[in-house]
Amino acid sequence: MKIPEFLKPGDKVAIVCPASYIKGSINVAVKALQDWGLQVDIGKTVSAQHNQFAGSDDLRTSDLQRALDDDNIKAIFAARGGYGTVRIIDRLDFGRFEQRPKWIIGFSDITVLHSHLQHKIGVASIHGQMPKSFDDSTAEALESLRRAIFGEDMDYRYQQSSFPNRSGLGAGQLIGGNLAILHSILASSSDGSYDDKILFMEDVGESYYNIDRMLWTLKRAGKLAKLQGLIVGGFSSLKDSDPSFGQRFEEIILDKVAEYSFPVCFGYPAGHIDNNHSLLLGKTIQLHVENEETSLKYTS
Repeated sequence: MKIPEFLKPGDKVAIVCPASYIKGSINVAVKALQDWGLQVDIGKTVSAQHNQFAGSDDLRTSDLQRALDDDNIKAIFAARGGYGTVRIIDRLDFGRFEQRPKWIIGFSDITVLHSHLQHKIGVASIHGQMPKSFDDSTAEALESLRRAIFGEDMDYRYQQSSFPNRSGLGAGQLIGGNLAILHSILASSSDGSYDDKILFMEDVGESYYNIDRMLWTLKRAGKLAKLQGLIVGGFSSLKDSDPSFGQRFEEIILDKVAEYSFPVCFGYPAGHIDNNHSLLLGKTIQLHVENEETSLKYTS
């Protein structure tokens, strides 16, 4: 796995929109990045709209391709998620990027890019706050993003008591992202083996029955059997059916992995939540899970 160079003050970063268009401004994010000592290049897609997208597929492709190929740009922020990255992923040429990789940052729909980078290109990336989400972000989440892009300590320990973890130790490459997106790219060129990996997953606005269905699909596809650990982030704004599905999302998840022995932690502060802490996808971690405490240590 190739690890891009970490940033230093004075570096230039790009903001582009590979998916849905932006409502409002990203001025808060631009100022924050400048306060971190970075130069900010704003792509054409940031102010573009074509139906629900940040410009046409052609524009979104060319804007991201420009950022991928420009050696003066040291990192690329997806301004927001939504939907649309899958429409352009196969149009992108990663040849120059593969030779001189740079950090790509985002979450939600950007899981398409994360998975493609880890499984096909072999480059690490950052699951973290996007410029559109800076406005509502906690200071802790933004600080975790700053540490991530500048190569500072990213080890993390937290406690939660909302649902019991499954204790254990695991080690492996960290992969994952949004559950619905992982489900949507199964068996595509952006998919890959989950064996011996530690999987992170989060989601928003889903029905309990649909979480159950997507996890059954991952299980039946053999994605869960050989994991070394499972990190469950925010599952927010969930919807129940009438009559009720009858299980919490944590119970739905544990049911799918009951026959396996790897550790499972809940409540990791990442996902569609204000306290969206950054994760270095593609890097190797050690995961130590106890009933209410979890620690994550990056080892390479």
